[in-house]
Amino acid sequence: MNKTPMKRRSLLAMAAATAAVLMAPTAHAQANYPDKPIRLIIPFAAGGSVDMVGRIISEILTKQLNATVIVENVPGAAGVVGAQKVVSSKPDGYTLMAGSSNEMAGTKFVNAAQKYDPAVDLTPIGLAAIAPNIWVAGANMKVKNVEEFVALAKANPGKYSYGSPGIGSTPHFSGELIKKIAGVEVAHIPYKGSAAMVSDLAGGTLDFGVISQSLAAPFIKDGRMTALGVTTAHRIASMKDVPALGESPSLKGYALNGWFAFAGPKGLPPEIVSKLQGALKAGLADPAIRERLDAAGAPAAKGDEDLARIIRTDMAKYADLVKFAKITPE
Repeated sequence: MNKTPMKRRSLLAMAAATAAVLMAPTAHAQANYPDKPIRLIIPFAAGGSVDMVGRIISEILTKQLNATVIVENVPGAAGVVGAQKVVSSKPDGYTLMAGSSNEMAGTKFVNAAQKYDPAVDLTPIGLAAIAPNIWVAGANMKVKNVEEFVALAKANPGKYSYGSPGIGSTPHFSGELIKKIAGVEVAHIPYKGSAAMVSDLAGGTLDFGVISQSLAAPFIKDGRMTALGVTTAHRIASMKDVPALGESPSLKGYALNGWFAFAGPKGLPPEIVSKLQGALKAGLADPAIRERLDAAGAPAAKGDEDLARIIRTDMAKYADLVKFAKITPE
């Protein structure tokens, strides 16, 4: 009698049993996740918009998962330093990131030192909020809408300028997309942050600019800036009278806004991703949370949008705009 098949079956059974034993602790850990503190990295300094949304995500995880969440601000290189920490971490669900469209889509094309690819090296969990920007005219400009701006710019190529918080920022890309679609020549002036740019717009020394809704609102209200349009695909609830840029014939189809999102390192187990997505979705459905985000100029998302697709789509837009604007990574 040939005993080889029986021996082979025995060896296979032993291998399967060994694999089951080895996998059991991992499966148990995922089923009981989280059973230790979660480190939530926010790749920007405390006090800014990303930090605000990140701390709301921290509150959501604490409540929905009964978790201990330790928030760690790791600023540097427009979010890249903090994001790299997450990318390099163990994919066990205990090091996560509350970030933005900067380091999760745009900076790859302008920062030569960035080694990670957001579309490959992160596990997208969910979209938390939208970051609408406003295309505004400064105090010295008389234009009241997009069509008047386009007519003025086309009649005076290169005469006017617009500001953004810096090269490669979402507002910068938003401004370049306006130029590309409308076919106008407007000089870009990069600022180091938004404070000086807002001051120049309100003071009349800067013609146009792309700034966040929360920063623009008080100056629009007192007449020192004119809102020409929001960068989102549709109007936003808190500024219903301001059209979306894409409503104008000269910018038909325009849409490019920032966003805030929740992610982990590549290879995050599906069971953990599902649990985190459920927590985020449940938290963002809370009317109190949505009200806080809306009041801060960051309309809440639903938490179940296809973040991976959003990252890929925006990265493709940014890559195209880098070529259009002839931006050299530094």
